[in-house]
Parts: sequence; C-alpha cells; structure tokens
Amino acid sequence: MSKLPPLSAQTPWQPLMAEILQSRFNPSQLEVIDESSQHAGHSGATEAGMNSHFRVRIASSQFDQLSRVQRHRLVYDSLQDFLDQGLHALAIEFV
Repeated sequence: MSKLPPLSAQTPWQPLMAEILQSRFNPSQLEVIDESSQHAGHSGATEAGMNSHFRVRIASSQFDQLSRVQRHRLVYDSLQDFLDQGLHALAIEFV
C-alpha cells in the first residue's frame, strides 16, 4: 500500500480510516470510532483530543478462514500509515 501524506492532528482521521478499510475488505459491517476523548491525560493522548485511540468493528467475508491473529494483522497492516503518524491505540472487534 502507498504511504499517506502527513496527516493533521487537527483533522479527523476517522473518515479516511473507514475509506481505507472499506476499500481493502469490502466489509458487510464497519464502524470506526474515535475514542480519543475518553483517554485525555493518558499515555498517547493528543492535545486536540482526537486521532490517538480508535476502535474498529468490522465484518468481512475475507476474514472467514483466518485466525484471529491473521485478521488483526491484516487490519493493522491496512492502517499502518496511521500508526506511523501517531495513532497510539487500535482496538479491533470482528463482528
């Protein structure tokens, strides 16, 4: 995957993350939730109160024959650019 340009900490990353996951996995269900505001004052929290802690809920037939670890690795790999640019925590739920 190509590298994203530098991301602004002041611009919500949620729509771009959802777009990437939608494109990569064609999910039947997808939620990308920015939980950063719940982590104010914690390690990795940003001053803007966003773009540091996310939860992804996803269902895709592409995960059907894969182990939990393999599923996580695919999602992490798809969002690596965000991790490289300051995403501190990513919770993944397969629904």
